[in-house]
Amino acid sequence: MRNRVLKTMTALGVLGVAAMMSAATAANAQDELNILVWCDATDPALIEPFEKANNVKVNIKVFEGTGAGISILDQSQPGDWDVMEIDSVDVPRIAVDRFMPLNDADLPLANQFPEVRMDDILVIDGNRYAVTHKWGFNAISYNNEVYSAEDVNSLEKLTAPEFKGHIGLYDYYLPVMGMAAVATGTPTADITEETLPAIKDILLKIKANTKLVGEVSASQTALATGEVDVVVGAGEWVTAVLHEDSPNLDFVIPEEGGILWSEAFAVLKDSKNPDLALKFVQHVLSPEGQRAVATSSCYWGMPAQKDAALTDEEKATLKFSDAQQAKDLAAANRYPAPDEALDAKMQDVWNDILQAN
Repeated sequence: MRNRVLKTMTALGVLGVAAMMSAATAANAQDELNILVWCDATDPALIEPFEKANNVKVNIKVFEGTGAGISILDQSQPGDWDVMEIDSVDVPRIAVDRFMPLNDADLPLANQFPEVRMDDILVIDGNRYAVTHKWGFNAISYNNEVYSAEDVNSLEKLTAPEFKGHIGLYDYYLPVMGMAAVATGTPTADITEETLPAIKDILLKIKANTKLVGEVSASQTALATGEVDVVVGAGEWVTAVLHEDSPNLDFVIPEEGGILWSEAFAVLKDSKNPDLALKFVQHVLSPEGQRAVATSSCYWGMPAQKDAALTDEEKATLKFSDAQQAKDLAAANRYPAPDEALDAKMQDVWNDILQAN
C-alpha cells in the first residue's frame, strides 16, 4: 500500500512538473510578426528592441518597389503578412483592398510636418490606411572638395560642358524625370505627354555629361571612389550613410526644388496579429524607432517625427531642423504619379535618354 501511494505521489509529481513545464513553455512561446519591408527597416537597432519588448519573433522579407511587394502578396496566402512598407504615393491604388484602417488616436500624427502626413493620399473616405515614417529628397549629391553647392544646385547648370565625365545619373525614371519637369517649369502633378519633350531635352544634355548610370549602391560607390563628383537624383539617402568615412560628400536641394519621397507603413487587412502589427508601427514612430530607420545602415533619410532621437551630429548630417525642413518642404514636389498610359510614355522617354551618347 505504501509503495502504491509513493508511486501515485511520484506520478502526480511528474504530472505536476510536466504541467508546470508546459505552462512555462506556453508563457515563453513567442508570437511571430511577418513584415514586408525595404532594406532600411531590417536593422537590428530597429527590430531587436521590439522583439525583446514584446516577446515576438519578427520575420522579415525584403523587396524593392511597390510592384514587387504586390507580387509577393499575390503569391501568398491570406494572413501570411502583417505589415507592409510602401511608397506613400502608391497607397491610394491598393489601400482599400489590401490594408486595414488605422485609428489616428493610436498614432503620433501631431508631431509630423503636414507635407509629410499626406492626409490627402493616406486617408481615403475618412479612413487612414498608412502612416509616413521616413522621407527625404531626390536632389543632387556631390563632392564638396571638387564643387560647391552653388556650382551644382540646378539641373540647368549641370548641362554645361565643364561637367562632362563628372556626373552620375540615378537610374530611376520617376524622380529624375520629376526633377527635370520642375527644372523646366512643370510641377510633377502637371506632367503630361505634352511636357515630355522639354523633360527629355534637359536630361539628354545632362546624359551627354554623364559617366555612369546606376542604382543606389553603384551611385554611392562611384561618388565615394571619385569615379564621379555629382549624382543627379540622389540626396541625403546616398551621402549621409557615407558621411563618417567621406565627410566631403554632401547633398543640395536644387534651387527649383527637390522631389519629395516618402515611405509609409500599413497593416495588412488579413493580418493574423493586427494588434501586434499596430504595436510595430507605433514602435517605428517612437523616438528611438525613428532614429533607427533614419540612420539605417542601408540608407539614411529624414524621420517623419520631429522628436526622433537623433544626435546633433546625425541632425547635421541630414540637415534636419524644423526651420530647414519647413523651407525645403515648401519648395518640394511629390513623386510623379502617372496613370498607366503616361507611365508607359515616360518609360519610353527614359529609355531613349539612357541609350543616348
